[in-house]
Amino acid sequence: MVKIGTPLTKVAKRALLCGSGELGKEVTLELQRYGVEVIACDRYENAPAMQVAHRSHVLNMLDGQHLREVIELEKPDIIIPEVEAIATPTLVELEKEGYNVIPTANAAFLTMNRKGIRQLAAETLGLPTSRYRFAATREEFDAAIKEIGTPCVVKPIMSSSGHGQSVCKTPADADNSWKISQEGGRAGGGEVIVEGFVKFDYEITLLTVRHSGGTTFLNPIGHHQVDGDYRESWQAQPMSDVALAKAQDIAKKITDALGGYGIFGVEMFVQGDDVLFSEVSPRPHDTGMVTMISQDLSEFALHARAILGLPIPKVNFYGPSASKAIVVEGDTSMVEFENLEEVLSEPDVQIRIFGKPFIRGHRRMGVILAKDETVEKALAKAERAYAKLKVRIIS
Repeated sequence: MVKIGTPLTKVAKRALLCGSGELGKEVTLELQRYGVEVIACDRYENAPAMQVAHRSHVLNMLDGQHLREVIELEKPDIIIPEVEAIATPTLVELEKEGYNVIPTANAAFLTMNRKGIRQLAAETLGLPTSRYRFAATREEFDAAIKEIGTPCVVKPIMSSSGHGQSVCKTPADADNSWKISQEGGRAGGGEVIVEGFVKFDYEITLLTVRHSGGTTFLNPIGHHQVDGDYRESWQAQPMSDVALAKAQDIAKKITDALGGYGIFGVEMFVQGDDVLFSEVSPRPHDTGMVTMISQDLSEFALHARAILGLPIPKVNFYGPSASKAIVVEGDTSMVEFENLEEVLSEPDVQIRIFGKPFIRGHRRMGVILAKDETVEKALAKAERAYAKLKVRIIS
């Protein structure tokens, strides 16, 4: 029997978020709809989820001792990792002491870096993946480039949203790719993965929900990335029945291996009927923001239900939908979004402004959502709305 008390009382059910960006903000709102008391943590003040949580803490979540101190202070019923950059060995220790880590501490540990999850997928489970090598030193990196060949993709084993990622087109690009990887990782310089290019028709995210009633697959989401960072996504991505069955089989195997309850974003490459595993996140996925308009239960609502042990008997899909990220460049703590009345002038268009408190370089600051008769029309509608948006950077 699921039991939830009253927030800010001794009987409250408390959830602590490790990471408070736009995805964590939506998870916070969904949990609060069930009366859960939410504590938001991140490395900077006024992160999006902090603006709606009951209270918050600022800390470097790679500092295991500080993370432990906050968790022991708050004594949450649920610990929800929302980013990769967390002292996961501390989470493993805390889970052994009786804390509930979503989906599991081991899942957070394995997916915190690309090495753990790639070895699980390719070497333990035997899932099809691209060719790859890991490199911890410049010498190992040069050897990996030579073995994998160019062009290839270079990524820090711990990063997100394309940070530190580059395409090494020729051996002459190796110096620059190594430099980018060492400057862009979430934990500073360190080990990288060198991946061979694969031929594919499209990429998908297959959102997979493990819950008390079993496993639910959402309609596949297609997406477009720039330097590893999501820019557009759409649902449902057309694919053959054979390819979809293979994708669901891959998603089931990797999420079963990780275990626990919650939503997983399983990324895959598809060429014809062939499917290759790429990555998995044991949490809501940025490309899945399209579900805020495409379904009656968004990926955030599904995550909240699953981790609370609540049933998910059915997910209603409303129809072809799209999302377009609002990426802003600059160096400021003051941004204004203008002309919103025109942005929202067409039916079935929505906008989310995340409320991020600053920009340093480029940053995803919001998302436009659209629904229409076809995916193509939904993407075009989102693009029209985006073109009407005016962003003013105040220095």
